Amino acid sequence: MNDLRNDNSWRQFQSGYIKKKRRQKRFITAIKTAIGLCLCLLMISLIALKVTGREDPILRTIIKPPDQTPDTPEPVKPPLQLSKEQLAPIIDPADLVRSDQNIYFVDTADHSYKVTTTIDIDLQEYLLSLLKRLRKLDRGKPQRIALVVMEADTGKILAMTGFDLADDNTNPCIESDYPAASIFKIVTAAAAVETLGYNPDTQLHFNGNKYTLYKRQLKDVINKYSYKISFARAFAESINPVFGKLGQNKLGKDALEAYAQAFGFNRQIETELPFFSGIFFTRENKYHLAELGSGFNTDTTISPVFGAMMTSAVINSGRVMVPSIIDHVTDADGKLIYQNKKTTYTTAIQPETASTMMTLMQKTVTRGTAKKSFRGASKDKVLSRLLIGGKTGSLYNKEHTVRYDWFTGFGKEKETRKKIAVSVVVGHRKYIGTRASTYAKLILKRYFKPDEQTAQL
Repeated sequence: MNDLRNDNSWRQFQSGYIKKKRRQKRFITAIKTAIGLCLCLLMISLIALKVTGREDPILRTIIKPPDQTPDTPEPVKPPLQLSKEQLAPIIDPADLVRSDQNIYFVDTADHSYKVTTTIDIDLQEYLLSLLKRLRKLDRGKPQRIALVVMEADTGKILAMTGFDLADDNTNPCIESDYPAASIFKIVTAAAAVETLGYNPDTQLHFNGNKYTLYKRQLKDVINKYSYKISFARAFAESINPVFGKLGQNKLGKDALEAYAQAFGFNRQIETELPFFSGIFFTRENKYHLAELGSGFNTDTTISPVFGAMMTSAVINSGRVMVPSIIDHVTDADGKLIYQNKKTTYTTAIQPETASTMMTLMQKTVTRGTAKKSFRGASKDKVLSRLLIGGKTGSLYNKEHTVRYDWFTGFGKEKETRKKIAVSVVVGHRKYIGTRASTYAKLILKRYFKPDEQTAQL
């Protein structure tokens, strides 16, 4: 009996469960049917709305129209722009003195750059070939050498090369520890022209040797042992007693400081290769003023690039341009992100003074200390077409181990406006090799050569 009751209970439960499942299935089917009908009605209404162009207020509450506001475009990022200060850290100064190209690529952690320089490839290759032969010499190889060529009226550097045996990973053209020697006579002479009214024919006197500077030579006396000389010849022959007396007795501390500042001494020059111009300071000592005025000291220093800038003032009517070696830079997409613009650095002297200084510097080449190096220039096919001037200088370093030999000057075509400033310094060791003025002559011949003579030089 118990088994039968249990069996009946199970059947009843099973029957109830089945009825329950059927009711649930009918309910779900009804729900699905209702949803389907609603969707059909909705589609019919939408079709009718599209055909008639009328808007159903009921549908408007059910179906929200799409947002008609156009998508906001992604903001366009402005191209990267570089300033000179930002450009300087990505440029390796040592690379520029070794390169014979004017385009090269730089990769940093964040960007890639294509850098185009102002270098004249033909001139740079020529100078590099000279230095390559020079390095192989046993006798006459210099300790240091730097050669800089610059467009006087734009500041564009057309060639920059050299080497330093003590450090091959430096750029000797922007180092400012070279004694200026008689190159400073450019400053003293310009000050004499503007403040004392000197001209090339002004007559002056000195006693003793041309290239010494003793205190007794600084006395303003004229006697039977005195030499009479024009201002132009005194400059061209770099006569120390004349310029020593100018510094100590005529110009003095204030004028020397003022004109040194006018030319740009004691300044950091902000360009793509920042460098220090040079050092000039005075002491409370009269004899020191004579040393400064004549350049007969190791305290006054300049960099080779600054030497070219000083000369550019003479040939550019007194204006000194900011030097530049980078013409422009583009990013990885070819967008221009840096463009050099010519900028006046300072106005050192008046145009009339610059004209007088040109006369003095031309005398250096024709009658003065550079005469030997430029002998025959008047008959040369290239050099005869130019106005050439310069200033030489020669002085040992403090340790008396290196004799620095300078030439800073200019070349200007007589029939065109084409002109360049040249600055060369050679640090000779025990044996004196090729002079700085000879390198300057080679530079002028190469740069100003007619195109058809390229293969002949």
